Amino acid sequence: MAKEIIRCNWCVGKPLYEQYHDEEWGMPVYDDQKQFEFLVLESAQAGLSWWTILQRREGYRKAFAHFDYKKVAKFDEKKIEQLMQDTGIIRNRAKITAAIHNAQRFMEVQKEFGSFSNYIWSFVNGKPIVNKWNSLKEIPATTNLSDALAKDLKKRGFQFLGSTTIYAHLQATGLVNDHLVNCHRYKKCK
Repeated sequence: MAKEIIRCNWCVGKPLYEQYHDEEWGMPVYDDQKQFEFLVLESAQAGLSWWTILQRREGYRKAFAHFDYKKVAKFDEKKIEQLMQDTGIIRNRAKITAAIHNAQRFMEVQKEFGSFSNYIWSFVNGKPIVNKWNSLKEIPATTNLSDALAKDLKKRGFQFLGSTTIYAHLQATGLVNDHLVNCHRYKKCK
């Protein structure tokens, strides 16, 4: 008899969600393009559910040049108008323009720190924070870390990246391991 796989219960029952949880969520990300992808997706999520964005991820990949921040930084008004007609993404002008604006700020951070990864990982001294949660109720929406990072990003001109959004980003990109301790991914993401 096959052993039951125990997952964080927020993803159980939806194959796409389970795949995302099992293959990506919480794995440390050091690649700048992947960091940018999650920044775009997390900022698009603001006010919506992650499920809504995850279902449109392929649409975002196509619309945002496979998250090539150098290309996104050059999107103009004509491209914004095209994106406003794209049913594969959330057609919110403020979120679309924020993604373009953030691509420009992203490259400024790269110039200053050598990479965006160097910058963001410096907030955790290069090592993931490993929490020990037993239930979803214990996991906070924000922390002092997400407050500090969101404040610094805002100071640098980033948009649509408040503390709650940044905490979700930290979880997704493995700077914070918020898998429940009984989840099969907990130890793999340490």
